Amino acid sequence: MRILFVCGRARARSPTAEQVFSRWPGLETASAGVSDDADEPVEADHLAWAEIVVVMERAHRRKLMRRFGPALRHARIVCLDVRDDYAVMEPALVRLLEARAGRFLPPGSKPG
Repeated sequence: MRILFVCGRARARSPTAEQVFSRWPGLETASAGVSDDADEPVEADHLAWAEIVVVMERAHRRKLMRRFGPALRHARIVCLDVRDDYAVMEPALVRLLEARAGRFLPPGSKPG
Protein backbone atom coordinates (compact mmCIF):
# COMPACT_ATOMS: atom_id res chain seq x y z
CA MET A 1 0.00 0.00 0.00
CA ARG A 2 1.29 3.47 -0.94
CA ILE A 3 0.73 6.20 1.65
CA LEU A 4 1.43 9.90 1.28
CA PHE A 5 1.74 11.82 4.55
CA VAL A 6 0.97 15.54 4.26
CA CYS A 7 1.54 18.42 6.66
CA GLY A 8 2.21 22.12 6.22
CA ARG A 9 5.89 22.49 5.40
CA ALA A 10 6.99 18.82 5.37
CA ARG A 11 9.58 19.46 8.07
CA ALA A 12 8.44 17.50 11.12
CA ARG A 13 5.13 15.63 11.15
CA SER A 14 4.92 14.15 7.66
CA PRO A 15 8.65 13.27 7.41
CA THR A 16 8.39 11.58 10.82
CA ALA A 17 5.35 9.60 9.66
CA GLU A 18 7.11 8.68 6.43
CA GLN A 19 10.10 7.34 8.34
CA VAL A 20 8.10 5.52 11.03
CA PHE A 21 5.70 3.79 8.67
CA SER A 22 8.32 2.96 6.04
CA ARG A 23 9.43 0.21 8.44
CA TRP A 24 6.00 -1.41 8.41
CA PRO A 25 5.75 -4.45 6.09
CA GLY A 26 3.76 -3.89 2.93
CA LEU A 27 3.79 -0.10 3.10
CA GLU A 28 5.50 2.38 0.79
CA THR A 29 5.60 5.90 2.19
CA ALA A 30 6.28 9.44 1.06
CA SER A 31 5.77 12.87 2.59
CA ALA A 32 5.05 16.36 1.32
CA GLY A 33 3.68 19.72 2.45
CA VAL A 34 0.87 22.00 1.30
CA SER A 35 2.63 25.29 2.08
CA ASP A 36 4.38 27.27 -0.64
CA ASP A 37 7.62 27.06 1.37
CA ALA A 38 7.41 23.31 2.05
CA ASP A 39 10.66 21.38 1.87
CA GLU A 40 8.87 18.90 -0.44
CA PRO A 41 5.75 20.55 -1.92
CA VAL A 42 2.78 18.35 -2.80
CA GLU A 43 2.55 17.77 -6.53
CA ALA A 44 0.03 15.93 -8.70
CA ASP A 45 2.53 13.05 -9.09
CA HIS A 46 2.46 12.46 -5.33
CA LEU A 47 -1.30 12.18 -5.40
CA ALA A 48 -1.36 9.92 -8.44
CA TRP A 49 1.07 7.58 -6.66
CA ALA A 50 -0.76 7.43 -3.31
CA GLU A 51 -3.53 5.02 -2.41
CA ILE A 52 -4.10 6.77 0.92
CA VAL A 53 -3.36 10.42 1.64
CA VAL A 54 -2.91 11.07 5.35
CA VAL A 55 -3.16 14.73 6.34
CA MET A 56 -2.20 16.03 9.75
CA GLU A 57 -4.88 18.76 9.96
CA ARG A 58 -8.25 19.48 8.34
CA ALA A 59 -6.78 22.65 6.82
CA HIS A 60 -4.34 20.47 4.86
CA ARG A 61 -7.25 18.49 3.39
CA ARG A 62 -8.98 21.73 2.35
CA LYS A 63 -5.81 23.01 0.65
CA LEU A 64 -5.37 19.73 -1.20
CA MET A 65 -8.99 19.76 -2.36
CA ARG A 66 -8.70 23.35 -3.61
CA ARG A 67 -5.50 22.71 -5.55
CA PHE A 68 -5.91 19.12 -6.69
CA GLY A 69 -9.61 18.20 -6.39
CA PRO A 70 -9.88 15.99 -9.50
CA ALA A 71 -6.51 14.32 -8.82
CA LEU A 72 -7.80 13.16 -5.42
CA ARG A 73 -10.80 11.20 -6.69
CA HIS A 74 -9.01 7.85 -6.51
CA ALA A 75 -7.35 8.34 -3.11
CA ARG A 76 -8.73 7.88 0.36
CA ILE A 77 -7.97 10.94 2.49
CA VAL A 78 -7.58 10.51 6.24
CA CYS A 79 -7.06 13.29 8.79
CA LEU A 80 -5.11 12.49 11.96
CA ASP A 81 -5.67 15.83 13.74
CA VAL A 82 -2.01 16.15 14.79
CA ARG A 83 -1.06 19.73 15.60
CA ASP A 84 2.29 21.25 14.68
CA ASP A 85 3.69 20.98 18.22
CA TYR A 86 6.47 18.44 17.71
CA ALA A 87 10.03 18.09 16.49
CA VAL A 88 11.12 15.52 13.91
CA MET A 89 11.08 11.99 15.38
CA GLU A 90 10.04 13.27 18.81
CA PRO A 91 8.93 10.16 20.76
CA ALA A 92 5.55 11.70 21.67
CA LEU A 93 4.90 12.41 17.97
CA VAL A 94 5.87 8.87 16.97
CA ARG A 95 3.49 7.40 19.58
CA LEU A 96 0.67 9.70 18.48
CA LEU A 97 1.15 8.88 14.79
CA GLU A 98 1.22 5.15 15.46
CA ALA A 99 -1.92 5.35 17.59
CA ARG A 100 -3.90 7.47 15.14
CA ALA A 101 -2.70 6.13 11.79
CA GLY A 102 -2.52 2.49 12.80
CA ARG A 103 -6.29 2.08 12.56
CA PHE A 104 -6.26 3.14 8.88
CA LEU A 105 -3.47 0.81 7.81
CA PRO A 106 -3.92 -2.79 6.64
CA PRO A 107 -4.16 -5.46 9.34
CA GLY A 108 -0.87 -7.23 9.86
CA SER A 109 1.22 -4.36 8.52
CA LYS A 110 2.50 -3.27 11.94
CA PRO A 111 5.97 -4.65 12.69
CA GLY A 112 6.07 -7.43 15.26
